Amino acid sequence: MRCPYCQSEDTQVKDSRPAEDGAAIRRRRACPDCGGRFTTFERVQLRDLVVVKKTGRKVAFDRDKLMRSFDIALRKRNVEPDRVERAVTGIVRQLESSGETEIASDDIGLLVMDALKALDDVAYVRFASVYRNFREAKDFQDVLGELKGGEPRGGEPKSGEQEG
Repeated sequence: MRCPYCQSEDTQVKDSRPAEDGAAIRRRRACPDCGGRFTTFERVQLRDLVVVKKTGRKVAFDRDKLMRSFDIALRKRNVEPDRVERAVTGIVRQLESSGETEIASDDIGLLVMDALKALDDVAYVRFASVYRNFREAKDFQDVLGELKGGEPRGGEPKSGEQEG
């Protein structure tokens, strides 16, 4: 494993332990050349996933990007990092075990919405406002109604909005 600080190829593992409920291994590493310390995670990858964007463009699935989406939605919210990690791991496992190699970005967005709804209402509304492209206050009222037990609208476009 290359050192992220000095790019040395000779790093040493100082500690290994299970992480993410046994779905990954967390390794603490040290670089003998520069003394830098860093952590790596080793995970099982069942298959290479490709995300199909609304424009039709295809990009490799990026677990870190999924995690950043959660981090942005949960910014300044008191949610335990382990719960977030389990949610992200659950989404990745669900995508990998679906049997599909190409996943629509909308499908990933719906999985994120479901996970955030279970984690934190404010984060759910934040994510929904971007994912559903809110344009007016009524859009917020609609999603708040969902939280109170109304029918979820899923990823359906608002009136006047085109799919795609």
